[in-house]
Order: sequence, then C-alpha cells, then structure tokens
Amino acid sequence: MQKNTEKYFLAANSCRGFISEFASNCDNEYHTYIIKGGPGTGKSSFMKKVVEYAIEEAIICPCSSDPDSLDAVIFKKSKIMLLDGTAPHTVDPRYPAVCEEILNFGEFWDSEKLKNKEEIIEITDRNKALHKTASRYIVAAGELLQDNYKTAAACCNLKKCKSFAEKLCQKYFTVNKNNPKETIRFLSGITPKGYISFPETITKNNTVIIIEDEFFAVSSFILKYIRDKSIQNGYEIITLKNPFFPELIDHIIIPELSLCFATENRFVSLNYDTRRVHSRRFYSNHLLHQSKNRIKFNRRAADELLQSAYFTLSEAKKVHDELEKHYINAMNFEKLNNFTDMFCKKHF
Repeated sequence: MQKNTEKYFLAANSCRGFISEFASNCDNEYHTYIIKGGPGTGKSSFMKKVVEYAIEEAIICPCSSDPDSLDAVIFKKSKIMLLDGTAPHTVDPRYPAVCEEILNFGEFWDSEKLKNKEEIIEITDRNKALHKTASRYIVAAGELLQDNYKTAAACCNLKKCKSFAEKLCQKYFTVNKNNPKETIRFLSGITPKGYISFPETITKNNTVIIIEDEFFAVSSFILKYIRDKSIQNGYEIITLKNPFFPELIDHIIIPELSLCFATENRFVSLNYDTRRVHSRRFYSNHLLHQSKNRIKFNRRAADELLQSAYFTLSEAKKVHDELEKHYINAMNFEKLNNFTDMFCKKHF
C-alpha cells in the first residue's frame, strides 16, 4: 500500500466517547460494500488485498483501535467503498443493493469449531472492559485539556480572529457553485500506539496555511469561519475534526482549490515550508500568563492520563488478538481467498 498517501481515520476514541463518521462517509455516488463478520474473519486482510490488486490509488482508513488494520478503503476513480460495518462503528445499508451491499464474512467460518463459548464470552467482555477504562482516562484528560481551551478562549480576541478569517476567505475564495458538500473525517487518532497523525495527507499537492495553536481556541474559531464560508460559496470540503473534541475543527481541505488550512500543535507537527500564522497574536499574552501554572499542570496531568489510555488500549489490542485466534481457527480462508479473487476481477 506504499502507492497510497491519503490516509484518514473515520472514527475517534475521543473525550466525548467513541465517535464514528462511518455512516456520514457513505456517499450515494459510491457503491459501498459493508463487511460483516466477527474478529479474525479477514475483513482488514480482504481490504488490503483489494488495494494491492487495484491499479488506482485508494484512500486508506486505518482502525483507531488497531492502526495496523483497516476500517475502510475508498476508491475515488471506481466510486467503490469498502468498510467494516461491525461494532463499535456499526453501519447498515440505507439504500440496499442500490447504494450499499453487505458482504457477510460469517459465511466463511465453521461455527461448529467455535466450541469455547465461555472463553470467547470472557475474552470479549474483558476487551470491552479495557476499552471502557481507556475511555475514562481519555475523558479525564479531556477535562484538563478543555480547561486549558476555555482559559485560552477567554483570552482570545475574537474580533481580530474574525477579521483575519475574513481576509483569508477574500483572498482564496470566489463564489463557486450551488452544490456544496462536506465530508467529515479525522487526520489524527488516539490509538494503542499513541497519538498517530497522517500529515502527508494534507501537505501533498496542496497549498497549506498553518495556524500554530496549542490551545485549539484561535485555530478552531478561524477554521469554523472558513468552513462556513466554504460551504456558502459552494465548495466541496473535507473537514478534519479534532480527535479529542470532535466539535472542534483541526484542518480543512478544499480539493478543488488544492488548498488546506491546517492546525499545528504539540500533538500534530507539520514539517512543511509554508505560510504560518502564530496564534499568539490573537491572544492576550498578559491574561494567559496569569494562568501559566494552571495550564502547565493541566498539560502534564493530561499527558499522564493519555499515556495510561495508550497503554490500556494496547492491552485491549492484546486481548482482541486472543479473541481473533478463536475465529481464525474456525475460518475457511481458501473460500475467502477465492471470493477475494472474484471480487477483485469483477470490480478492478
């Protein structure tokens, strides 16, 4: 999959709980194949094999609970989307057969081989418990990060932010057409491997304007204004939300203009030689300085909580691997491989 550079998460382990944008990414212009099946039934492997077979590039969407696995693959040229429609991001067809079809990978397992019922239930429940614990760590970290956000927002000159955002829009936007479209995804994620981001997705072939803002307050205000103006002017945009606080915006891509407005902070580093906007010019440094110790404490405590969340998610991944072994042993992979070959030949 080296040929593919566009990567996103479609879900987030956020401070608001698990957030999924799977359903909102099911575009009616695409034919979406919703894959159903238990853990270890080859859903991710199937998608990877289709990507390797297809000549065209694909948008790759890793799983936030296991970044080495795929949650979805989008082929823009062929207008085909493959996605894992199982919990916790359950997706069902809205327009069956017309826009979506279900691929049932349960057809490829032998349920008679799944005899360890009690063990499977125990492992499943243990995995869920670990995810709940990780979620509590993330929520607690979110309280501290949100306190910093609110503190910074109170020190923000919103009139100055709005004026700057207006000038950006006047410089780059023209009235376009009357069919705007917004796709919502995440560029970053809280995962078992730590905080992962895909900056090459937004920097490749785009003019990038970077707003440096560790508090999210200035950047999110400006990007919200740009997002609204983009839609008013009829552009198709990709809104990349903040994985901690999905109500906030981290980045906006306007493909038609090859333009991206991006946020850089201590979680996301953008090593890109481009125009940079320093958010400090929109804050009252005097007021921020008054809360310096509180901000530092919140930051350190949030980092500790997030480290615990990463570790707990990695433990959950190990438990999930145990669960997969049971289903892998019950799978008929020869039948699945034959199905994969037929699927690839039919569509690509």
